[in-house]
Amino acid sequence: MDDLREEADRIQAELVVAEREWNEWVIARSRVDEVLSPGEGDAGDPGASEEPSDRGEPPALPAPSEAAKSKSVVPMWRAGLAWSALSADYQRIVQVLADRDRLGQGPLTCQEMAGCFGLDPVPAKIEALRSKAKRLTARGWLVEPAPGRFTLAKAVAG
Repeated sequence: MDDLREEADRIQAELVVAEREWNEWVIARSRVDEVLSPGEGDAGDPGASEEPSDRGEPPALPAPSEAAKSKSVVPMWRAGLAWSALSADYQRIVQVLADRDRLGQGPLTCQEMAGCFGLDPVPAKIEALRSKAKRLTARGWLVEPAPGRFTLAKAVAG
């Protein structure tokens, strides 16, 4: 039993160190996001507020499923901003809609996008695409001419 208690104490000490390092990483990531997108709020993103409190407490840790995923910052569209400012997933959405626009085809639903990307049309995949498309719409990259149908914004299609 003494060996197990020592092992538990060692693991607990490692956990404390890992949590401290994780909190420092979250704060650093937040600072980098601020520098890369000055003046851009991410109010639409859950968990976007990763700032420490005024009392100096570290920010709340994200849920384990969120911890594994990197939060992607989608900048507001502005003239001259290249698609490369977006992460790969967002670039794929913009690219498929740009191709459709170039061919004179209409807007896409998220289920149709899933098919374009070779994804199974299961609710989880479709909702993930819908979330990304809605974020792109909110930031001016896409428009939603009809509910659930997305196309490039006129200025982006240029």
